[in-house]
Amino acid sequence: MMMRNPKAFPEVCFLLGLPRSGTTLLAHLLQQHPDILAPPEPWLLLALEAMGTVDHRHPAGSSLIRAATSEFFGRTDQSSVHRAFADAAYGQYLAAASKRIFIDKTPRYWMVLGFLEALYPEAPRILLIRNPYAIAASLKSTWGIPLHSASCPSAIGACLADLVRGQPTPAIASSLADLVLGLPALAEQRGHPQTQVVHYERLAAGPDEEIQRLIASLGCDPAAIESGATEKTDYLQSGSFGDRNILERTAVGSRSIQAWQTALSVEEMQAVTDLVGPELLLDLGYEEELQYARKAGVLDRGRAVTERYRRLFRTGWNMLGGTRGTSFDISAQSVAGAAPKQAEESSSPALDPSGADGPEHTGKSNVEENLKLVNSVVRDLEQALAASKVDQRS
Repeated sequence: MMMRNPKAFPEVCFLLGLPRSGTTLLAHLLQQHPDILAPPEPWLLLALEAMGTVDHRHPAGSSLIRAATSEFFGRTDQSSVHRAFADAAYGQYLAAASKRIFIDKTPRYWMVLGFLEALYPEAPRILLIRNPYAIAASLKSTWGIPLHSASCPSAIGACLADLVRGQPTPAIASSLADLVLGLPALAEQRGHPQTQVVHYERLAAGPDEEIQRLIASLGCDPAAIESGATEKTDYLQSGSFGDRNILERTAVGSRSIQAWQTALSVEEMQAVTDLVGPELLLDLGYEEELQYARKAGVLDRGRAVTERYRRLFRTGWNMLGGTRGTSFDISAQSVAGAAPKQAEESSSPALDPSGADGPEHTGKSNVEENLKLVNSVVRDLEQALAASKVDQRS
């Protein structure tokens, strides 16, 4: 590992949080400071972590490219190579904008937390936590995610199978994975020594205090930032990423904090509770929100149901990682999210292991075995859901 002079490399801060959790708003408020640059969602580390993985239609051959780059990087210090590339990209952005600190706000960095740690162990991190019910309500209203489909494990399994086959997949697969796998992975970051935690609800209710605290933690003068401003949105208007709703705001408000209570049905609240788990909701500080859901009719189906949801998504993500020649761990590896499009209803076809002849897999037999495993996990989850319903009636 080559030695580094901290003053010779760009200052980078990672803003971590789930999609629809308010990361665009927070990044935008921080960027009002003259020393800070926060362009919309670079996705840079996700691309670097997947270096060597190309579409199966590449004329040079995706398996050959993967094998050759793996062999080449095997003779190098990959972390130094990736770090040098990232530093160059961040540094050019900062130089062009005449800014000092680059904030990389990419919501799905929960998929590459181990990779991030390997490249930037010294970098500060800002972790934005938001009420999972509110995130789900935003997924429903903004992206059209049918939350009720979460109660149909076979539909989820079919989406995961489509992913591994390289087929266009509804955004529901990646959106639910954010809640099921991403949220607990990010929650673990609260103990990281470089992490500053921000709750969206506190940010919305009192943005000035929260922003000044974060600005000071980055070594900047809090007095240099404009109080509660949501100006300078040209960079959002010219880009494709980030929450476009911020373009319509003139100030930060707290109206969005309780909007989920009318946006979600009891069935949808139940789905979110099952996916996230009451224990994590309590651990993150959302006891009042959980109590509201329970009073509305949401039942506690037990930790076993949530753990089975996590096992289903972890199995599916491992399956996808395996087709790329890697194994997936929510704290270390990554997979690309599904391309957003209108989610399908729960009438998705059942998994068919015999149909798994997707693009240049490491081994078709391995894919078939993995699909059988997903089928098994789906059946296990369905049985757990059915058993919980029987227990609730007795």
